[in-house]
Amino acid sequence: MQVLHQLPQFKDANLLVGAATADDAAIYRLSPDRALVQTVDFFTPIVDNPYLYGQIAAANSLSDVYAMGGRPLTAMNVMGVPTDLVPLAVVNTILRGGAEKIAEAKCVLAGGHTIKNPEPFYGLSVTGMVNPKRMITNANARAGDLLVLTKPLGTGIVTTALKRRIGSRRLIQNAVDVMRALNIAGAEVAEAGLVRAGTDVTGFGLLGHLGSMCRASEVGAEIAGTKLPFIDPQVKRLIEEECIPGGTRENLKAAEEFTEFAGADESIRFIAADAQTSGGMLLCVPEGNLSAVLKILKKLRTPCAEVIGRIVRAKAVKIWVKS
Repeated sequence: MQVLHQLPQFKDANLLVGAATADDAAIYRLSPDRALVQTVDFFTPIVDNPYLYGQIAAANSLSDVYAMGGRPLTAMNVMGVPTDLVPLAVVNTILRGGAEKIAEAKCVLAGGHTIKNPEPFYGLSVTGMVNPKRMITNANARAGDLLVLTKPLGTGIVTTALKRRIGSRRLIQNAVDVMRALNIAGAEVAEAGLVRAGTDVTGFGLLGHLGSMCRASEVGAEIAGTKLPFIDPQVKRLIEEECIPGGTRENLKAAEEFTEFAGADESIRFIAADAQTSGGMLLCVPEGNLSAVLKILKKLRTPCAEVIGRIVRAKAVKIWVKS
């Protein structure tokens, strides 16, 4: 964001969402009822299995379109490979994992680009479609909206455990299943007109992304710490054992500038700031729409559908996390 602000700005009335609000993707209006959603995302491997890595990276990239209430149309592979270290068979396996996740999203794989790079990375450039009257942004949250989370937290802590060769097979599998699940719920609830605002929860953690939404919407938020869902009970033990990624610690330090923790213990603080990969949707739902939203989430079998707090009035960006 700091880099983008230094670039020349070209105003266009059809650019409905750009970089100004730190949203998940850009939206460009084509007509009164059609707009393009555009995004690109990629990262280095976080699991040892190349097929699962491809699936997780693809799901993460597609999520940005769903987070805006859109449906992905086309995807392009974006890949870097140290060709002297990674065999072609492994590259093909990563791409196959991604391609199968793209197909699950009913999206078309239209090609891509690969470069030689010292460290492998993979992701997608995705173009989607959304109705501008139904799009989700992080700048329209209103006091009284309930905050609903569609995936449990803890992927940063679990993947750190994987790197350290600790944690059970069940724990790792639970995290993988959560990370490779598509966030189709974003498109479903948007098309039904049931949410005001939202974002997906990724590298800046729940508090970081919620803070961006509060800033863009000029509101505050209250979170019930005991309602925050953990991927697995083992995550609390991992936090106690200091199995915490550097990104999560940095997120917590940044969030403390606008977050007040009222009696929340260490596990709540770190899980609220944990750097997620392919995390869930954080939806701002008017209270009268809650039952309809939960019904859709149940139909889609989202990893969770937890009401974790609400949007409140505030004179400045402020999040209260209560025990």
